Amino acid sequence: MKESHRFGRIRAADPPGKFHRWVIVLLSLPLIVFIALPLAALILRTSPSQLIGMLATRTVADAVLLSIETSAATVVLTAFLGTPVAYLIAKYRFAGRELAETVMDLPIVLPPAVAGVALLMAFGRSGIAGRWLALAGWTIPFTTVAVIFAQMFVAAPFYVKSAVQGFRAVNAEYEQSAALDGASSWQIFRSVTLPLSRTFLAGGILMTWARSLGEFGATIIFAGNFPGRTQTMPLAIYLGFEIDFSTAVALAIVLLAISAGIMIVLRMVLRKTSVVIDR
Repeated sequence: MKESHRFGRIRAADPPGKFHRWVIVLLSLPLIVFIALPLAALILRTSPSQLIGMLATRTVADAVLLSIETSAATVVLTAFLGTPVAYLIAKYRFAGRELAETVMDLPIVLPPAVAGVALLMAFGRSGIAGRWLALAGWTIPFTTVAVIFAQMFVAAPFYVKSAVQGFRAVNAEYEQSAALDGASSWQIFRSVTLPLSRTFLAGGILMTWARSLGEFGATIIFAGNFPGRTQTMPLAIYLGFEIDFSTAVALAIVLLAISAGIMIVLRMVLRKTSVVIDR
C-alpha cells in the first residue's frame, strides 16, 4: 500500500464513505483553530529578546530550576518504584490485582485539589503517616519534598500504565526460551523483558515528566507557593497573573516549549512502539 505525502492524504488508503476528504478537513478546522489560536497568541505575545530577558530574572530562573530538579527526581523515583508495580500487575495473577490497577489509575481522573487534600491527610503533621514522621523530626508539607510527592502522586500512574502495556506486549515465548537456557528470573527480566519493553517504558517516562512539570493543584495545596522552595513554573505563572503578567507569559512559553518537545519525542517513541507491536 503506497504512502502519499500530499496534503489531505493519509498513510494508508483513504477510508471509504460518501464524504470527500475536503469535507472532513473543513469539519476538522474549527477545533484545530480553537486549540492552535491560544498557543499562537501566547508565542506572539512576547518577542525573543523579551523572553530571554525574563528568563534571566531571579523569579523565573528559580521556578524553572526547581521544576526541572523536582520533575527529574519524580521521574527517577517513579521509574524505580513503579517498574516492580507494573511488572507485578502485568505478569502475575493474584487476588486484588484489579483493585491494585484501579488504585494506580485513580490519580489520573482524580481532581488535583482532591489529590492535594489527600496528601495532607496522609503526610500532614496530623496525618496518618505524617504524625509518625513528625515524631522522627521529618516534616514534609510545604517543603521541596512535598513538591516531589505531589508530582509523583499525580504523574506516576502514567508510567505504570505504559509499563504494564509494555510488559504485557512481550512475547512470553522469548522469556520461556531464556528460562529453558538456564537464565534466572532476574536475568530474564534484565536481558529479555526490559529491552523488549523499553519503548513503552520510555513513553511512560516522558508522560510522567510532562505531567509532573505541569502539576499545579496538588502542589499548591500540599507544598504551598514559596519562591525558591516550592514555587514551580505552574505556581509562578499563577502568582504572575497577580503581580507580574510578563513573568507569567514567559514561564508559560517555557512550559509550552518543553511540553511540545516532550510530545514530539513521545510521538517518535510511540511510532517505534507500534512497529514493535506489529512485529
